Amino acid sequence: MTTKALKDIPANDPLKSEDLKPLIDKAIAENKDRPGAVMLVLNEVQSKIGHVSPCMQVYIAQNLNVPLGQVHGVVTFYSFFKTKPRGKHTIKFCLGTACYVAGTPQLVEKAKQMLNIGLGDTTPDGQITLEECRCVGACSQAPVVVVNEEVQGKLRPNKFPQVLKKVQG
Repeated sequence: MTTKALKDIPANDPLKSEDLKPLIDKAIAENKDRPGAVMLVLNEVQSKIGHVSPCMQVYIAQNLNVPLGQVHGVVTFYSFFKTKPRGKHTIKFCLGTACYVAGTPQLVEKAKQMLNIGLGDTTPDGQITLEECRCVGACSQAPVVVVNEEVQGKLRPNKFPQVLKKVQG
């Protein structure tokens, strides 16, 4: 994304929101002269808005007077930064070795089939985001899925509809 892209900001980007853009501006203003300003601003924006879109990255880079590559590098290096909005609920599939061997790929396929979205995507209604994660430390419960920060273990594809029903309920 180039600086010219700020002329073509999507309508649903937080930079176009009268409620959200001031949060970005405030994070920049409060941190621009501090050491580690990029990380401080990105953390604040992620915390308040939930993601740091490509347009927001350009805007932050411009306003901190740093190269876009520096901002983008931080966003892509740290897994907790998200570049698109997440759903109200998250379902994370553990891809640690024990979970993977115990059947996580089959769980992922069942979820993708039922929700008609892929990993990293959110349902069109904004309710559920599917994500992958690394070992959650519950290997004895493999395969593990983390639903809204709640670990659910020994899950099988035929039981996934019940998990989904609970999330949607």
